[in-house]
Amino acid sequence: MSRTVVRTRFFSAVLPLRSAAVALVALAAALTVAVFAIGRGSYAIPPGTVVDVLLGGGTPGQQLVILDLRLPRILGALLVGAALGLSGALTQTFARNPLATPDVLGVTSGASLGAVALIVLGGSGGVAGVPLAALAGGLLAAALVYVLAWRRGIDGYRLVLVGLGVGEIVQSGVSWFLVRAEIVDAYRATVWLNGSVAGVEWEQVRPLAIALAFLVPAALATGFTLRAIQFDDDVARSLGVRLQLARLAVVLTAIALAAAAVSAAGPIEFVAFVVPQVALRLCRGSRPPLLTSAVLGALLVAGADLVARTVLPGRELPVGLVTAIVGAPYLLWLLVRTNRRNSA
Repeated sequence: MSRTVVRTRFFSAVLPLRSAAVALVALAAALTVAVFAIGRGSYAIPPGTVVDVLLGGGTPGQQLVILDLRLPRILGALLVGAALGLSGALTQTFARNPLATPDVLGVTSGASLGAVALIVLGGSGGVAGVPLAALAGGLLAAALVYVLAWRRGIDGYRLVLVGLGVGEIVQSGVSWFLVRAEIVDAYRATVWLNGSVAGVEWEQVRPLAIALAFLVPAALATGFTLRAIQFDDDVARSLGVRLQLARLAVVLTAIALAAAAVSAAGPIEFVAFVVPQVALRLCRGSRPPLLTSAVLGALLVAGADLVARTVLPGRELPVGLVTAIVGAPYLLWLLVRTNRRNSA
């Protein structure tokens, strides 16, 4: 992968040119999709008018539709996708496994249990009730996985195995709540479990944006650590990396990113799994590039939401269903490819 060295009076850094180019193209595509998505609806608005309103122009009616009704949903899709893509890149690099996602850390299953429990038990908590319950459930489940996986340190494969076991146990709790729920509550819970940005409002977008403002720099700051932990533990220590502390920082950042995304839009499947691998192949590096994974994640979720709203006239699909249709074939291809490589 071609690189260039950036030097100033205060710091020097290596800039991977291919990764930067892919990120810029993906960013342009994501913004284009966002503009077209904002204009789609029962009241169609041309892309030029959308841009004009976003820059401060337009009529009061157009401003109401775009800024108050449609923009939160599209921004939510972009932010959720960025958080999931970045979390997946961190998890896969940490575990040295392309099949590792935030799901195996217990975040998705824990968040599902928290949200479904609140819905079924009749709690509301206002607009932020379900997102807060999901956030709490995701963080608690991830903490349980981490504690159970600790054996004088954290090993990536052990963390994955423990996470899968805890996830299955927590999912059984979700199923129990759904069986005992009233039909209306079960329907609400099922809609949430499919993952959707349809109900995302400014009350969810603002805290998610604030969280990403801290978590994205924290994730990018782990770049050297991620490069080091790709090697053997002894090699990483010889490079001056405090291994367990570095792993803890990577895992906590990935958990926080995934929890923030799931609390805002529910468990949107396959984004954290597919996006880092696509970014890896586009950039031709040794590990999933963090910033490119975030931008591609935003593009995937925003594009999937646009497809979910337009593929069936008069009906809207959950965005998680669209991402699953995209991601499931890729998972099968990756499993076949890995099996052939191991048997060769």
